[in-house]
Parts: sequence; C-alpha cells; structure tokens
Amino acid sequence: MLFSIVIPTYNRLPILRKCLAALEAQQGMEPGDQFEIVLVDDGSTDETVPWLHANKALLPHLRLVCQDHGGPALGRNLGVSEAKGEVIVFIDSDLVVLPSFLAEHGRALRRSWQRQGNRLCFTYGAVINTHNFDAPNSEPHKLSDLSWAYFATGNVAIDRSLLQRSGLFDPAFQLYGWEDLELGERLRRMGVVLVRCPGAVGYHWHPPLSLEQLPELVRKEQERARMGLVFYRKHPTRRVRFIIQFTFLHRLLWELLTLGGLLNENSLKPLLALLIKQGHPGVAMELLRLPLNRIGVRAMFREARQAGW
Repeated sequence: MLFSIVIPTYNRLPILRKCLAALEAQQGMEPGDQFEIVLVDDGSTDETVPWLHANKALLPHLRLVCQDHGGPALGRNLGVSEAKGEVIVFIDSDLVVLPSFLAEHGRALRRSWQRQGNRLCFTYGAVINTHNFDAPNSEPHKLSDLSWAYFATGNVAIDRSLLQRSGLFDPAFQLYGWEDLELGERLRRMGVVLVRCPGAVGYHWHPPLSLEQLPELVRKEQERARMGLVFYRKHPTRRVRFIIQFTFLHRLLWELLTLGGLLNENSLKPLLALLIKQGHPGVAMELLRLPLNRIGVRAMFREARQAGW
C-alpha cells in the first residue's frame, strides 16, 4: 500500500524541517508498504522553497508542489490531486510524528476495513500540544490535548477514493478555520466511521504565548467566526450551530465568564504577562481563551445580523 502524506505549509520552515525529518524516519510498516510526502507550499515568503531545493537529498520521499497563497483547503485539494497513494494521510506542517506513525495508521485502517467489510472509515491519531521546539516529542500527554473534533486534519488517514467521493475540501473556506470539520460533516453523513488510533502520535508544536501574539489571535478568532457562518450556511443544523458556538447559550456563557467583557485581551494583559514570566504560558493561553471565545461568538452574531439573518 502506498501512503501519500499531504501537508500544506506557509512560512513555517523551522518546524517544517523537524516535521519532514520525522516523516523520513518512519519504520515498522508492513512489507511492501511505501509512502510519499506531498508538500504543498502555499506561497511562502520565507526560505521554505529554497531550503527544500537545497536539501532534497535529505528528503527522498518528498514531492514539492507550489501554489499561490490560497489557504489550506486549496492546498490540501491540490495535494490530493498530485498524490499517487491509495491512502491519504493529512497532517499539518507543525506536527512532529513518532517513527511508528504510519505503521499505526496502516494497521488500524486494515483492521477496520476487515472488520467492517468496507472502507467507510478514517483513522484519527493522537495530537499532543507542545511548546518545546528543541524536543517536541518529549511532551507528556495532557488532558487538554483530548479532542472530540470529527476529521480534524492535524492527524488523519483515509482511503483516497472515499475522500474523492466526498467532494474534498470546499475552497469557499479561504480564511482561518472549519474547512476540515465541514468535510468531516459530509463524511459523517456518508456513514464514514471515525476510528481512533492513539498509537499514531504527533506532537503539535506552537510557540509559547507572548503578548505580541494578541492581535494575531484576535484576528484569527474573527476569521474563524466568518468561516463558521460559511459552515452553517452549508449545514444549517442544530449540531453545526453547537460546533461553531452559534447559539444564544454560548453567547450567554462567554458573556458571563468574561463579566460582560470586563475580562478582555487588554484588561488581562498584566495577569497574562505575570503567568508568562513565571513560566506558565499554557495557563495564560487557557485564560485568554475566555475573551477570545467571546470575540468569536460576538463576531459571528454580528456577521449574521449584517447578512439579514
């Protein structure tokens, strides 16, 4: 079986190097199994493409595909169209996997195919969040790493023909958020089963929180709100409303937890700075999620009102 690992990337060269090195170190696969890495550069403006060309001898499984900056949905679709494998594996370019990553996905897929008598499933590996750039795979599994998302593309494997039958990713999702869960909603309606594969471990690196990141985090929440409404327009169900937090219950919740907005990204800055200084950026990030959720939910209701909903 040939696995095609499809990875969109944009200006992430430092962690991308670790991502690709970990993929090249795969072992323990079934006899005859092989893999390729289809990396889609989404118009990076850093040194990503020159570095890849200069180091192609270190990356024998890599095929580089380039596109103008268009977002991860377009990038993943392009990667699938260029892929040669019968199984597509999606990961993000800031994920560093264990050497047994592909072998675990392969075993779990084959077991499920045999048990079900069809290929209506995908495997969902474990994602462990870490701030440790030097040794990302040293991070222990945390309770906050658990996710109930359906088809979050940070670490999934699926039969290519099944994926193509679903229609792939919707290019209407041009901003941050929801393109993978929207595809997951279509897969779920097709009867595709989520198979958890905890042995396929990937360490999701992201830099520890700093106050300089606040404007970017606010911007992402606002974009995610806009894309959440794109998701809901396609699937106007109660389930999707709860997924994207487009309910009065969520609006009330985040208003209460932020004291009507008194706890916001600006008023929390001194406490965030103290937590970061004391070496607790993760705690600071969890605290910041309160006003960020309020920003996202309020933006969604505002966009909906402007659209005449």
